[in-house]
Amino acid sequence: MARAQAHTLEAVAAALILVSSLVFALQVTAVTPLTGSTSSQHIENQQAAVAEGVLASAADTGSLTPTLLYWNESAEDWHGASEDGYVRGGPPTAFGATLNETFLDRGIVFDLTLYYVDDEGDRQRVRIVDLGEPSDHASTARRTVTLADDDPLRDPDRSASDTTLANASYPAPDAAPGQSLYSVVEVELVVWRM
Repeated sequence: MARAQAHTLEAVAAALILVSSLVFALQVTAVTPLTGSTSSQHIENQQAAVAEGVLASAADTGSLTPTLLYWNESAEDWHGASEDGYVRGGPPTAFGATLNETFLDRGIVFDLTLYYVDDEGDRQRVRIVDLGEPSDHASTARRTVTLADDDPLRDPDRSASDTTLANASYPAPDAAPGQSLYSVVEVELVVWRM
């Protein structure tokens, strides 16, 4: 009988230690709005998938390349943009409208950047849209775009200008002089919730 009481007392003591440890651990752990959770991971995955889809759709419908060609040669910047690119939303192109409708109108901000390789072989970037510093939970999508020598730059009204990439002062250099290929650039779209 004494042995059974000793085992019962031992079990009660072990349970108290286990419960005390659990209570202590829960009090030590701080949960904040920025603490990662499965729901925030799900939102990040969803935003990444939407960003990939927007880039793929824009490439398929042909609205991505005209945005990359919406270059103001005389100002050496995007039409109507600041030195940092567009800072209030997407560019005034069909692709910019899609970005605004898909993300900005739903409380999701984004950055859009053009990457290219310069004559020295170094990777360079030109900001198209800069809406701020991405959060730690930002999602990124990338798409490569092939530009041709005969691709025309776009005028402020988005119509094709008489200036083609072959004779323009575009940020990305001509990667294949004497050939119809101008350059292969990468477009990066970073999205995050405000």
